[in-house]
Amino acid sequence: MTFSIVAWDEQAREWGVAVASKFLAVGSVVPWARAGTGALATQAQANLTYGPGGLELLDRHSAEEVVSLLTGPDNDRQHRQLAIVDRHGESAAFTGGECFPWAGAVSGPGFSCQGNILAGPGVLDAMVSSFQDEEGGLAARLLAALHSGERAGGDKRGRQSASVLVVREQGGYLGGSDVAVDLRVDDHPEPVEELSRLYSIHRLLFPDPSNRRFEPIDDDLAVELADALADLGYASGAVTYDDELQRALSDWMGVENLEMRWADGPRIDVEVLARLLPGR
Repeated sequence: MTFSIVAWDEQAREWGVAVASKFLAVGSVVPWARAGTGALATQAQANLTYGPGGLELLDRHSAEEVVSLLTGPDNDRQHRQLAIVDRHGESAAFTGGECFPWAGAVSGPGFSCQGNILAGPGVLDAMVSSFQDEEGGLAARLLAALHSGERAGGDKRGRQSASVLVVREQGGYLGGSDVAVDLRVDDHPEPVEELSRLYSIHRLLFPDPSNRRFEPIDDDLAVELADALADLGYASGAVTYDDELQRALSDWMGVENLEMRWADGPRIDVEVLARLLPGR
């Protein structure tokens, strides 16, 4: 009852899953991933033991081997779908012969797209093309694949929920976990669109350090910042980027959960600047 993509980014050492379905809270069922190990999607009449069991097996086996090890002893495997990308980026997928049509998978180096109860095979073809052509990080490419799959017909029963999960070592908040992105839309008339909206907020609040850009704070910009912060109740009266203005800016950024975009020295993150001075 789902279409999904599992994939990795070799350069960033990220593994991830994105999924959409006419099913409540699909993100609580389908996606599983572990940094340095791999990612998998278990769907159709999903066997939830495939998730934790598959990740344990991926520490020692390839994607293809894990698919066989999980589905082989499962008496209901003909009702299952499973797709895996392993720690080396190799992919494998299984679609049981009794999954509701249309059902199938398209796998390639570093990815696998799969689904059941789909409008047709064009859904997966669109997902593959979009994932391969999209630029940016893994999460953005996974979401692009979901959008393309939905535009091609997606789950032919309709829409309800969507999810994206991406892991990398110390990729979580302040490096405290390996979960870089974990966003879910459990019940929504346009779940993929809503998931993308949530991801845009995530990118603002939890930036990739390698992609941040800054603008120097000269005296003219300092006055603009001070005026804007004063309008928001963070008065400083500054005409240069002094300690008082830094405190006002820091206080506002903390309230807005933008502290991960703080910049030392007389400069400001361009995304923070755009939010504080949207007409500039």
